[in-house]
Amino acid sequence: MIPTQRVILGAGLAILLIITAASIGLDVKSRSDAAWVNHTVEALKKISDLRVLMRRAESAARGYEIYRNPSFSDEFEAVHAQIAPALADLKRSLRDNPDQVALLEGTEPLALRRIEIAAEVMRLRAGNDQAGVAALQGKAEGRGLMDTVMGNLDHLSAEEERLLAARSQNSRRTGIVLLGIDVIGALVILLLVAMLMRESQRTTGALKSTLLETTAANQQLEAAVAERTKHLVNAHDELRLSINVLQSTFHSMAEAVLVIDAEGTVLLSNPAAERMLLHRAGMNLRNLRALSDVFHGDGVTPLKADELPSTRVLRGEQFENLEMIVRPHSGNAHRHLMISGRPMRDGQGNVSGAVLVYHDATTSRETERQLHQSQKLDAIGKLTGGVAHDFNNMLTVISGNTETLVASLKQQPELQRAARLIDDAAERCAELIQHLLAFARRQPLQPRDVEINGAIADIAKLLRPTLGEQIQIETVLEQGSMTAHIDPSRLTNAVLNMAINGRDAMPNGGKLLLETHRVVLDEAYAQAHAEVRPGPYVMLAVSDTGTGMSADIQQKAFEPFFTTKEVGKGSGLGLSMVYGFVKQSGGHIKIYSEEGHGTTIKLYLPPGEGMTDVAAPTVPQAEGGAETIFVVEDDTLVRNFVTAQLQSLGYNTVAAPDSRAALELIEAGQGFDLLFTDVVIPGGMSGRELADKVATLRPGVRVLYTSGYTDNAIVHHGKLDDGVLLLTKPYRRNQLAEMIRKALNGGGMTAG
Repeated sequence: MIPTQRVILGAGLAILLIITAASIGLDVKSRSDAAWVNHTVEALKKISDLRVLMRRAESAARGYEIYRNPSFSDEFEAVHAQIAPALADLKRSLRDNPDQVALLEGTEPLALRRIEIAAEVMRLRAGNDQAGVAALQGKAEGRGLMDTVMGNLDHLSAEEERLLAARSQNSRRTGIVLLGIDVIGALVILLLVAMLMRESQRTTGALKSTLLETTAANQQLEAAVAERTKHLVNAHDELRLSINVLQSTFHSMAEAVLVIDAEGTVLLSNPAAERMLLHRAGMNLRNLRALSDVFHGDGVTPLKADELPSTRVLRGEQFENLEMIVRPHSGNAHRHLMISGRPMRDGQGNVSGAVLVYHDATTSRETERQLHQSQKLDAIGKLTGGVAHDFNNMLTVISGNTETLVASLKQQPELQRAARLIDDAAERCAELIQHLLAFARRQPLQPRDVEINGAIADIAKLLRPTLGEQIQIETVLEQGSMTAHIDPSRLTNAVLNMAINGRDAMPNGGKLLLETHRVVLDEAYAQAHAEVRPGPYVMLAVSDTGTGMSADIQQKAFEPFFTTKEVGKGSGLGLSMVYGFVKQSGGHIKIYSEEGHGTTIKLYLPPGEGMTDVAAPTVPQAEGGAETIFVVEDDTLVRNFVTAQLQSLGYNTVAAPDSRAALELIEAGQGFDLLFTDVVIPGGMSGRELADKVATLRPGVRVLYTSGYTDNAIVHHGKLDDGVLLLTKPYRRNQLAEMIRKALNGGGMTAG
């Protein structure tokens, strides 16, 4: 803008400001005058309304006097109720005029007295009190009051009309002046516009040339910006795609990933890290180390502080598959971890943080252990079988020659007794070798289809005198025909050995339970037990209420010559013989035991002819859901199997290895719809005690129990009440789905 234009614009703006100020002042006065006019009009209306009310009251009173109709009395009462409020409202409208207020205050008692006289006359007429009516009318007070009230109202109305005229004239005068100022302002604006347009025409030529140059420059700049923007958009799309891919990969990884800073604080963690390690962003690994004991892969040698993965990687080291075992102080199950680490460096090459990747190898190591145990038993069996076979050949020679020697020494009694001792020892050796051959699966079997319920009933009769009076024997046999393809004599020996072991585990007496059931071991169970073929079986379970076995003892229970009994009180071949018999027969054997709670040994025997089709009933389609299931199971393999199966059915899962860890999660606010817990769990509480505790924290939560003990053994041992829902291990996916759904739908009991 050139100087001339600035001068013109400044002068014009000053004039406009003066005009605007005057206009605003007059506008305010105009609005005030208009408000007073409206106020006066409203007061006139209220005076008129009061006059109408007074006349309506008098008219109603006269109508009642003439016609004695109650409707006139009702109308009078309605009008009577409106007069006092109308007087008060009119007084507020006249408050700006003291003279008017004084006149109205003098009129108010007269009006009210007039209405009271009319009301008294109506009351006397209603009571036929003609003398009273005549007395009141004789005074002629009512007519005089009415005339005075109406006169005062006319005076009030005349004064308000005078004020209305004066205020209306002031308002019109102010409007005319305001209009003149507005016209002057408009003329000034038009003058300013004309002067500015004339000055603008002088600069238009120069501006046009400048504009052309600017337009050309803008077009070139727009083309460059458009090209650059296109490159940026493409780069942004590629970057966003890369970020989405990286985020999806990071969050879907099965391995736990932690990104830490130089102080060991977790900057990023994926969901697997939160599930596996319970580590989240903001936690510090140095503080978390105090919560666990950390060992090398052997599980014995402690990891020193400077050997920990986070310490090494923050020193600048990088490594792959560092093996360590973590045992939490909380009592949770240990974890076998494989860790890889990479340091992160800043622009100067200094370590600014690190990335740690954790792979949970607990399940694979447990599977390897089971496979190793199976291979060890097979190797021991092969070695034992070979030695027993050769020794059996030599023992045949010894026994035969000893028998001949006994017969030939009739004339020498002392030597004959010595020969008989040799013969007795050889016979005991033969029995020992038979046990070894049974474990090695090389004993001669004569399998046939055996009706298992009848066989177990007969065996139970034989056991009663063998076990003694302090042992109570019970049988629970599934109804219907049930055959197994086995050697019946070897079955009798197996049950006898298990019963004797059970008796020895109950020195103060107890109960021995024999059960039979038709079962099906499915593909999932077979995958977890490499030697098992999926399909139908006849299950024979032998349960005792004895001292139970620790996990270490269970792993060695089937090894030959392993025994926990005192020297001279057990050969250690009883369960190994049972193991060999079941395996040689094409079956499967499983021990479920808890220290202090007893033992259940389950024999899964091959079905006989006709049982194959009968024992595999049609299983309905598994029904899932979207609820949250809280799984409490101390066996890592079983816990992982259950959570995987439940997730495949659509459920959300929360898992804990013992009652202490489960209770910590629940008290921290973890939500769930069903508690699915083993009956016997570590952590200080049993599954039933945990459910009772949950009942106080979450009343009404449903509970489903599971156990390696059979249904009858669990109730038999007094661990659960009759009627609670129990899913017996092993179970199939459809059985799991059916029982979970049944519990959620209210088929079982609530916690507590």
